[in-house]
Amino acid sequence: MSVRQGYRVELAPTRGQRARLGQHAGLSRVVENFCLEKVKAALEQREAEKTYGIPAADLTPVPWSAPAFERLWRLGHRDRYPWFAGESLSSRVPKEACRVRAAGFKNFFDSRSGRRKGRKVGFPGWRKRKHGSRFRYDADRARPETARMVRLPGVGKVRTFEDMSWLADRIADGQARVIGSTVRERAGRWWVSFQLEIDRTDINSKRAVSSDAPACGIDVGVKTFATIVDDDGTVTQIDAPKPLKAALRKVRKAGRAVSRKRLGSSNRAKAVKRLARVHFEVANRRADFLHKTTTMLARSKRAIAVETLNVAGLVKNRRLARAISDLGFGEFFRQLEYKAAWYGSSVWAADRWFPSSRLCGGCGAINQELTLADRSWTCGCGLRHNRDVNAARNLLNAMSLVRDAT
Repeated sequence: MSVRQGYRVELAPTRGQRARLGQHAGLSRVVENFCLEKVKAALEQREAEKTYGIPAADLTPVPWSAPAFERLWRLGHRDRYPWFAGESLSSRVPKEACRVRAAGFKNFFDSRSGRRKGRKVGFPGWRKRKHGSRFRYDADRARPETARMVRLPGVGKVRTFEDMSWLADRIADGQARVIGSTVRERAGRWWVSFQLEIDRTDINSKRAVSSDAPACGIDVGVKTFATIVDDDGTVTQIDAPKPLKAALRKVRKAGRAVSRKRLGSSNRAKAVKRLARVHFEVANRRADFLHKTTTMLARSKRAIAVETLNVAGLVKNRRLARAISDLGFGEFFRQLEYKAAWYGSSVWAADRWFPSSRLCGGCGAINQELTLADRSWTCGCGLRHNRDVNAARNLLNAMSLVRDAT
């Protein structure tokens, strides 16, 4: 069975290839802003036409879709942007930039109408240089050429820092195909991310969780990242590296260095790059910890009970916002869910209002007086609880009850 999966590899471009990558990132930004300009112009024209009493059916149409944007780009780029053809840039980048802009408008309307879940999406804005350099290719226009080489249209064959034999062999055997790719620059380094349709049957079967593996409940927290209670009574605690907290002094020093440099100077540009590298190291440490932890759990537990956290609500607490964001709870649950599906495990999420910490695992009473500062508490039945262990055990018991009932 084929699944969607991402595969990211760092590029090792030459100086000339770096310039070409930057040109394509600039092209993508220009096209996205061109599409937004056309939409705003059409909306302003409609407002003007309404004042003339023109019927709604005869008003100027607004180009919301990717095909409409592509038509406008083909008609307008020769006069407005002659450098596009003159520099021999890839024609696939504007096509994908139009799709990205159209997707942004769709997300806005779906969010406003309630069809899109999650945080409200605003009306798309202008894309600027400070928003980062990135561009996309459609289908398999960009693909691995060899185990150490990637072919990027308009750029050429670019070497990679990492060996891609795992991916190249599967593409050659027909077990995987590239359905899209994104090239992005971060902290002065270039990456390509392939979106794949891949048959993971052989991989998952080799690394599938054992049938006699334990089930567990997991309580996540700020002091201890994860408290894991297995159905055999084993308790394991995992501490997070808290990469931002560890690098906070370095981040502040790099930030002050940026603020002391004159706007527009080359020294300020260098200081900005140094700050970006510090933040990139922080993000990499967090991602490494989350991937290793979720992979370990998905491959060693046959069933996992977790809580449903309102992370967006938790970060509104100004005293805990930085600590919670540093832990990456949302990404932890996301990775755990798809990796469990890979390796034959399962994830059960409790209701958001399930009182895992307040519930006594012995008598079932709920302690309404429990606060975040209470790391342990004693129930009226005389049973003393460690807050995190009790919560993890309650999640495990709730999952067992639900599964027994079904």
